[in-house]
Amino acid sequence: MNAHGSMRSHGAGTIRASDDGQEVVLAGWVARRRDHGGVAFLDLRDRSGVCQVVADPTAGEALQAVHDVRNEYVVRVTGTVRTRPEGQANEKLATGEVEVFASAVEVLSAADTPPFPIEDGIETDEGVRLTHRYVDLRRDELATRIRARAQVTSIMRRVMERHGFLDIETPILTRSTPEGARDFLVPSRLQPRSFYALPQSPQLFKQLLMVSGFERYYQIARCFRDEDLRADRQPEFTQLDVEASFVDEEDIYGVCEELMVELWNDVLGQELAVPFPRMAYEESMRRFGSDKPDLRYAMELVDLDAVLADTGVGVFKGVLDGGGSVVAVCLPGGGELTRKEFDGWIDFAKKRGAKGLAWGVVEADGALRSPLSKFMSEGEIAGILEACDASEGDAIFFGAGETQFARELMGALRVALAHDRGMVPEGEWRFVWVTDWPMFEWDEDAKRWDALHHPFTAPAAEAADTFADDPGPALARAYDLALNGTELGGGSMRIHDRAMQEKVFELLGISKEDAEERFGFLLRGLSYGAPPHGGIAFGLDRIVMLMTGATSLRDVIPFPKTQSGGDPMTEAPAGIDTEQLTDLGLRILPPPVKG
Repeated sequence: MNAHGSMRSHGAGTIRASDDGQEVVLAGWVARRRDHGGVAFLDLRDRSGVCQVVADPTAGEALQAVHDVRNEYVVRVTGTVRTRPEGQANEKLATGEVEVFASAVEVLSAADTPPFPIEDGIETDEGVRLTHRYVDLRRDELATRIRARAQVTSIMRRVMERHGFLDIETPILTRSTPEGARDFLVPSRLQPRSFYALPQSPQLFKQLLMVSGFERYYQIARCFRDEDLRADRQPEFTQLDVEASFVDEEDIYGVCEELMVELWNDVLGQELAVPFPRMAYEESMRRFGSDKPDLRYAMELVDLDAVLADTGVGVFKGVLDGGGSVVAVCLPGGGELTRKEFDGWIDFAKKRGAKGLAWGVVEADGALRSPLSKFMSEGEIAGILEACDASEGDAIFFGAGETQFARELMGALRVALAHDRGMVPEGEWRFVWVTDWPMFEWDEDAKRWDALHHPFTAPAAEAADTFADDPGPALARAYDLALNGTELGGGSMRIHDRAMQEKVFELLGISKEDAEERFGFLLRGLSYGAPPHGGIAFGLDRIVMLMTGATSLRDVIPFPKTQSGGDPMTEAPAGIDTEQLTDLGLRILPPPVKG
C-alpha cells in the first residue's frame, strides 16, 4: 500500500507543478464547490492539504458529477494535473500553481449540511463544536494541533529511546492513592464491594520498575484525576512519565533539556539555549510570587519590610508586627490608570482573599500620590521609590499579609498587569528549573504536615537526618520545569530506603497500619535492594497547548471533556441500567432532600 492508500495515487496537498501532465487519483472531502459559466470547480481536502479540481463541458459525466456534490461529500477524482493559466495561481495554497482536470468523479459518501462552517476562526458555540467534534476536527487550526501532538509524541519516543529508556506499560486498574478523594473508582464485579482506582500517576509502579532492575523507564501514560476543572485541567490527561536508576538531578536535567531542544527545533524551528537557568523555590517566590515564574518581563516583586519597619501606616504596621510582609509591584507607566481601573485591581485582590490593595503614583517631584502617602514619612516614600526603582508616571501596588500569601497575591497581580497592559513579548520561550523545594508544608486547617511534592520525594542531603525532628526548613531533592509562567512538569529524586520512607509516612500522620494497608507493596519492594533513582513527568497536553498557541487544553485533545467533566458528543458520563448495577452489587441513592 502506498502512503495514500490503494484508492488514490497522491495526497491532495502534495500535487506540484512538477506533476504537470500526470494522471492522478485523489480522494477526500469537498471543501467548497463553485460554478463559473459552465465550468465547475471543487476544492478537494484530505489530510495532506487542498487541491483545486476543474471540470468543463469536455469532461462529460465528470462535470455532471461535480454539479451533484455538496460541501463535505467524500469523493474520488481521477484526472490530469495541469499548470493553472497565467495569473490564476493561488499563492495561499501549497498546490496553488496547479489544478487537476477531472475525467471521472465518484461519490464515495454523501454528507448532511455541517452544523457549522468548516473554517478557522468560527464563532460557533463550543458546546455545538464538541457535540460534532468529528466535524470540528476537520478545521485546519484544530487538525494542525492534533498533527503537532503526534509529532511531539514521536520525538519524545525518539529522544527517550536514544538514551536507553524502555517503553513499559503500567496498570490502569490499580488501588486508591494518597489523594484518594480525587480518584476515579471502578467497581469490581468479581470481587463485590471492592473497587479499583484509575491512576493519577504511575508513580509507585515506575519506582518498583527501578527496584526490578530495568534502570530506565518511560511511558506516554494516561492519567486520571477527579477534580474541579479549569481551562488547563482535564479529568483524563496524558503525561510523559520518566524514571531512571543510578542518576542524580543533573542527569535528569540533561535529558529533559535535550528533549525540549529537539521538540522546539523539529516542531517549531526554534533554537533553545541550554542549559536552562536554575532558580531556588525561595528565590522564585520572593522575586515572582510564583513557583512557575514567567521570565519574559520584569516587574519583579519588592519586599518593603525593611523600608516600612517603623511605618505609621496602620495596616502595614499591624501586618509587619504580626510577622507578615508588605510586598510591592511597580507598573511602568501605570500612572495612566484611571481611578476606576485602580478600583478594578483592588477587586482583583479581594477576589483572591486580600482585604484590599494599596496603590500610589509617582509624581514629577518624587512625591507619591496615594491615599496612604499622608501616613508616610518623606524617608519612607524615598525608600519605597528607590527599592521599587520607580520613576515619574509609574504606579506602585502594595500587598500586605502573611508572607507566602502576600507574595502569591502580588505574583498573580504581576502576571495579570503584564497581560492587561500588553507587556508580554510574543515568540519568547523562557524555560527555568525551579529547584530546592521545601519538603513539607504546614496545613493550618488540618494541623499537620503535608508533602509539598509527594511523600516519596527524597530529602536534600543536609536534611536527611533532621527532617523528622525539624520539618519546616527541610529541603527536598525536587525540581519543576516551568515555561513562560506555566509548569511543564515536575519530578524528584526518590526515597530508596524503607526506614526513611516509613519515617516520612509517620511525619505525615500516616500510621504504620495505614502505611502497610496503602503502601505495603512499595515498602516491601524497598526492602529488596532498591537503587537510588529519580524521575520526572511532563504534561503532554500542556506542552502541545503552549507550542501551538492554543488557549485551552481542549484545543489539543481530540475528544476532550467540558469544564464540568462531560463529553457532549457521547453524552458521557451517563447512567447505567438496573441489571448492570445489580451485577456489580450497587444501587443508586436518591438525591438528598433540600431544606
